[in-house]
Amino acid sequence: MSAATTTAPSPSEAPPLRPRGPFRRSLNRRYVITAYLFLLPAFAFFGLMFYLPIGNVIANSFNTGPQADVYAGLENYRRALDDSAVHNSFTVTVVFGAATTIGAIVLGLGLAMVLNQRLRGRVVFRAMLLVPYLTSVAIIGLLWRNILDPQLGILNRVLSDLGLPTQTWLNTHPLATIIAVTLWMNVGYTMVLFLAGLQGIPEEFYEAATVDGAGPWQRFWRITLPLLTPTTLFVSVMAVISGLQAFGQAYIITGGGPADRTDLYIFHVFNVAFTSRDFGYASALSFLLFLVIVLFTVVQLRLGRRGEVQY
Repeated sequence: MSAATTTAPSPSEAPPLRPRGPFRRSLNRRYVITAYLFLLPAFAFFGLMFYLPIGNVIANSFNTGPQADVYAGLENYRRALDDSAVHNSFTVTVVFGAATTIGAIVLGLGLAMVLNQRLRGRVVFRAMLLVPYLTSVAIIGLLWRNILDPQLGILNRVLSDLGLPTQTWLNTHPLATIIAVTLWMNVGYTMVLFLAGLQGIPEEFYEAATVDGAGPWQRFWRITLPLLTPTTLFVSVMAVISGLQAFGQAYIITGGGPADRTDLYIFHVFNVAFTSRDFGYASALSFLLFLVIVLFTVVQLRLGRRGEVQY
């Protein structure tokens, strides 16, 4: 019998050397320190531009006076709860935010489904719809204020040429008008998001449903809409936040009027701070809106995650 022989593994087959003990802990510590050094600029940016202003607003909300330097405790918050002007601006903002959110989802999804088809010139139409979103709200506001002018606006001139009655858009339907302008401005963005969601749905799902005899509406309700739940959740959260923080539409197009019918919350806070010069009260109003936005966002995320569907 021949003696059994053993051969040493070749260098290519040898297991890789792994640091152990104190050297491994030191290496991990270096990785952590290096990661935090790379993250330090981001931390500094968020601290200076986000967390520090929030802390300053919270601190000022407990003060009063033109310079917000006289301690007032919770007086600003009690005043906000009893202020009818605040109640009106918050109601107007909730209506505005709800309408723009629902409109953004419905119109954005509808346009995305149309422009997701193989249509000639669809890229051009996508770009055209996205241009208003990429344009400054100041420019959009000035543009539409001129278009809607009852005397010199092009919209009333077109109605007059067609033999139709002209309208004083910013007096008879001011809130509906700025809602429509906001939807026109933002629908391109929501369309792009829904396009990305639609293109992420595997085509095999639709083919299998067609083989099983499902029609267009059944495919939409059973496949498209459930699988777009994450996209719809993101769009709704961003639309609610944007609607509650809207300012330029009221400031440029309507000036909050007529009779405070378009007095959006942020516009009201702006007037309190820079017209009435009550920075402490304006800080309290701002922090209350911050809490409302956080509450809406948490509720939307909780409800949206329950409705997620995976095939």
